[in-house]
Amino acid sequence: MRMYDLITKKKRGEPLAASEIRAMVEGFTKGEIPDYQMAAMLMAICFRSMTEEEMRALTLAMAASGDEVDLSAFGSSTVDKHSTGGVGDKTTLIACPIVAAAGGRIAKMSGRGLGHTGGTVDKLESIPGFQTTLSREDFFAVIEKTGLSLIGQSGELAPADKKLYALRDVTATVDSIPLIAASIMSKKLAAGSAAIVLDVKTGSGAFMKTLDDALALARAMVAIGEGAGRKTSAVITDMDVPLGSAVGNALEVAEAMEVLKGRGPADLREVSLALAADMLRLIGRGDFAECQRLAEKAIEDGSAFRTFAAMVEAQGGDGGHSGVAIAGDTEAGLQGSDGLGADDPVAGDTEAGLQGSDRPRAVGIGAPFPSGSGGGHVVPIRLFLAGNDAIDGCAEAGL
Repeated sequence: MRMYDLITKKKRGEPLAASEIRAMVEGFTKGEIPDYQMAAMLMAICFRSMTEEEMRALTLAMAASGDEVDLSAFGSSTVDKHSTGGVGDKTTLIACPIVAAAGGRIAKMSGRGLGHTGGTVDKLESIPGFQTTLSREDFFAVIEKTGLSLIGQSGELAPADKKLYALRDVTATVDSIPLIAASIMSKKLAAGSAAIVLDVKTGSGAFMKTLDDALALARAMVAIGEGAGRKTSAVITDMDVPLGSAVGNALEVAEAMEVLKGRGPADLREVSLALAADMLRLIGRGDFAECQRLAEKAIEDGSAFRTFAAMVEAQGGDGGHSGVAIAGDTEAGLQGSDGLGADDPVAGDTEAGLQGSDRPRAVGIGAPFPSGSGGGHVVPIRLFLAGNDAIDGCAEAGL
């Protein structure tokens, strides 16, 4: 196999074989294929795209380029989530402890922020003492003890993706949907969970600016996950306005704790509960309605908040800071700096933002979403996607 021949093949719009893609990824990761040739291939993919089979082969090759986590010790209850990111997005800090409190097992490796917003790891490191780097043994011990561990991604997890992304970043090839899908899903597959829920943001504050692009990315990632033997679904959520009322790492942790205590902004609670319910659905805890009741119960009885606090303490953090102290700071901090409380309407709340823009708050890809919500919020819409199946309800939703 010559890389020149593969570039020519893709330039002509011909699909690459799985064996060719594996050899290409292995050669590039080992330094046997130079950057200039891989850059030409990335640009050819941008113009010619990839088939579903090519995307799956690329993703699997990238996942196999480094360490792959074996979570079989936790059975079939392991479930992961990923968000494509946005302003005020702190749903991982809410959905994951809810799922763990309801019987799921969360072994999540999160990233840092890209661009103007902090990532989950950045948010967690605002908790004094919290350790986002753990050995495999300590990582598993925290999961065994609390049902949940959130850590940073290992440098040995999908190293091919890290090398490819650095090249995409300087060759104007970041915005290719096949390459985005493969990048995200390679890390999710390598992380080892049996099920994956994807939160794909769309709108002015998201990478996917249009609903059509968000749907295309969601479809691609669901197809990759299902094709790799993982139960996978996606949800498209609005990012024309910030999610919740707080922006900034420490403030977002505080606001997440407010939601876990049964308070906080209604839009943040609604999206987090939808994600948590779908995570529970994928690991067999019931249909979506049953799983949503389980998620709501975990907030109402305090078990979700206690799970998060237990994880913080198990990973060296100040449990009081993650709970009472930081929750108290929310009211004093947000109201003192902005004159806004967690329940006050802001641009991220709905009456001025979502209803004015006439956008749905969430669109389900792979799972049903609740048909009712309070607080004047634009409610999620019942839509389904499985592989290449059509999405039901788009016409009714005005999508």
